[in-house]
This record gives sequence, C-alpha cells and structure tokens, in this order.
Amino acid sequence: MKLKVLVDNNTFIDMYYLGEPGVSYYIEDGNDKILFDTGYSGVFMNNATKMNIDLDSVNKLVISHGHDDHTKGLKYFFNKKRNIKLIAHPDCFCYKEDATGLFIGSPLSKEELDNFCTLQLSKEPIPVSEHIIYLGEIPVLNSFETRYSIGKSIIHDEKKEDTLEDDSAVVYKSEKGLFIITGCSHSGICNIIEYAKKVCDDNRVYGVIGGFHLFDIDERLEKTIAYLKENNIPLLYPCHCVSLNAKVEMAKKKKAQPVKPEKQFGFVSVVNGAGLEAIFTDLGVDSIVRGGQTSNPSTEDIIEAILATPAKNVFVLPNNKNIIMAAEQA
Repeated sequence: MKLKVLVDNNTFIDMYYLGEPGVSYYIEDGNDKILFDTGYSGVFMNNATKMNIDLDSVNKLVISHGHDDHTKGLKYFFNKKRNIKLIAHPDCFCYKEDATGLFIGSPLSKEELDNFCTLQLSKEPIPVSEHIIYLGEIPVLNSFETRYSIGKSIIHDEKKEDTLEDDSAVVYKSEKGLFIITGCSHSGICNIIEYAKKVCDDNRVYGVIGGFHLFDIDERLEKTIAYLKENNIPLLYPCHCVSLNAKVEMAKKKKAQPVKPEKQFGFVSVVNGAGLEAIFTDLGVDSIVRGGQTSNPSTEDIIEAILATPAKNVFVLPNNKNIIMAAEQA
C-alpha cells in the first residue's frame, strides 16, 4: 500500500502545501487508486497536483462520514462525471446541522452524487481493493467510547440527534498486521480498531493514521492511551481533530509520530550500537536498521525501513559486506 496525505490541519515548513481543518488521503493498493475523504475545499486537488498525483486516475472514493470537513471537496472533485465507485455509509449524505442549526453536511446529496458516480452505500464491511476493507457501521465495543450527539440529522424524513452512526474507516491487511485509516473517529478510535480486528480476524495492529477525535485531557484520553499501549501498535499517526494537548499527552505515554512529507532522497543506514545510531541520526539518516558483523539484518528488516522512509529514492548504507546482498534484494 502507498498512502499520501493530500490535506490535513497541519503542514510542514518549506514544503508549501496548503492545509485546512479537514482530511483527504490518496491510497494505492495494486491497480486500485483510492481517494479517502475530500477535505473542506478544493485544497486537496491543488496539493495533489503539486505532488504529481493524477486524481483523474482514481477509481474508488471512500467517504468516512458526512461532515463537511470531509465532504465539501466533493463539489470540486465532481466538476464532471467520473467512472468511479463511491463507498460510504447509507446515512452519510443525509442533512446534518450543528447545535446552532448551521448546516455541516455534504454539499452534494445522495441523489446528486448518483449523477456523477456509482454509489455503493453499506452498513456492513465491504472490500475496497485486494487488501483494503471498508468497515461500515462501527459498533460500540469499549465502555469509555459511547456515542454522543453532535447536532442533528434528518434520516427518512425524521429529524433526530446525530450520533454519527455513519462514521467509519478503512483497514489495510498487511503481512505484519492491520493498518487502519480513519477520518474523524466519531465512533471512537478504539472501537474502530477493535472492530477492524474482528472483521479481519487478526489481532495484530501495525499502524493507525487519521483523526482520533481527542481534544481534552480527560478519562477518555487516558483510557485511549492505555488501550493503544496494550495493543503495542508500532506506527501511530494522530492527525486531524486531535488537539495539541492530546498529542503531547499521547507522545509522553505512547510513542506517536508526525506524518512526514515525501522528499526526493532518503537514507537508510545499518548501524551497530546506540552511539553510532545517534551519530547517523544527527547526520540526517531517515531510518536506522540495527545490525552488524555478528547480527545481520534480514531483507525484510531493510524493506520495512525503506517503506518507512518518506522519499522517492532511498539509499541503503550497509555497514559490512555480508549485508550488501540483503540490501540489494530489498
């Protein structure tokens, strides 16, 4: 799988991409090119152009839920009819308003979208690509992540409290475990992870990226951090709708990583010992693989480091001749 963040709340210095309070990801899995959410405007399309991503090649679109910071870009993306399948929850494109009565739903209704693409709306898990599954409606599986109302919605002509049953996520099934991609996690990030494990029949969680919907230093955050630590998730990328205070608290108690922008060149170095590791890190090496004369890393170890390096071209620096073959295979 290949994933690029097209838009998020935060941007990186000297990269000159635009940010906004929204989310959009570009994902490749085999021959499938997938757009996950469309942010709050057409910014994701501008950033995609700067990243040399051709959004006209996208053949699947997944919408995590109906709020406008994930759907407002639809009116820019569907400036023409596209040969594309749109996957979402059946309630995703219903009318939504916040507590003040302000409209916060999708700019395009289900009926309007039906003129631009092929809709596949489901409460049940369905495949998106060879290795990616859309999770559908997320059940409450943790007592500290119960649903609560965020405004109101109109479903089947009935106006009611909106507890965001349409909020969902996708999961990538890798050899190392599950990699979960979320929009806002109104359903609860731990509920989403737990449900992904059930749907995929795999308790190994390799990574999570997306909104966690955590803002306050409270009991819910503490129990979320405890859950993430208990599941021993190697790659954790809290993005959209996670406050700075929550990120700091997570970083103190559970290693969370910022999403890195892709650059032209990256470096992976094989080193032996904490001292050399610190030196190479200070020199700007992106990823470290531990190994040496008596403990050679495997090809898989090197591949993992390459995939974790956000660069178009990655140079591998072995520290002895016995590692060269594994590096060449990687």
